[in-house]
Amino acid sequence: MSEGSLLFAWRSMLVRDVMLAMRRKADVLTTLFFFLIVVSLFPLGVGPELETLRQIAPGVIWVAALLAAMLSLGRLFSDDYDDGTLEQMLLLPHSLSMMVLSKVFAHWLLSGLPLVVFSPLLGMQLGLNGDAIILLMITLALGTPALSLIGAVGAGLTLGVRGGGVLVSLLVLPLYIPILIFGAGAVESAASGLGADAHLSILGAFFIGALVVTPLSTAAALRISLD
Repeated sequence: MSEGSLLFAWRSMLVRDVMLAMRRKADVLTTLFFFLIVVSLFPLGVGPELETLRQIAPGVIWVAALLAAMLSLGRLFSDDYDDGTLEQMLLLPHSLSMMVLSKVFAHWLLSGLPLVVFSPLLGMQLGLNGDAIILLMITLALGTPALSLIGAVGAGLTLGVRGGGVLVSLLVLPLYIPILIFGAGAVESAASGLGADAHLSILGAFFIGALVVTPLSTAAALRISLD
């Protein structure tokens, strides 16, 4: 098995998933609209005081991003499970974990990257300044891939299970909480003058750890679900 053939298979899986998702734009836009609506409703409930909104903005945006990421996990492997694509993936002469990584990257491109792109708009809406918005984007760029990677393990474990959407949320939510804490904490610490280097380092460590561990774990979960 050559590196070129593995790269071709990885890229082909990525392009396939993105193209299939583009045919169902409603599913892709649901995550983004949910994120925008949840954050936009907070000023109506909390009040228009700019200082109050500025203080809660990092937590609000991160909670909305976490819930939006969970919203799309149920579709990560379900279509491939229903049409037999997962069984074909097991027969490929390539590592299943690499194919899983391709699917997770496609999931992040479609559900995580839009959250990063639109976060400055929501940050301005909640009164964040330019430096805080840039830092918010950095934390989301580090944290949302980790959310997709960790969520893939839960999606693999609950594949084919009745009520799997609720079950996957219960499985991954405890693992999401540290990312939420350090993601929102980075922006809050920078705003208070304490610096965000420690929070960003821990977020980066979560991302790297998830990148190393979760593809193998997800591949094992998929094999169990398909047996």
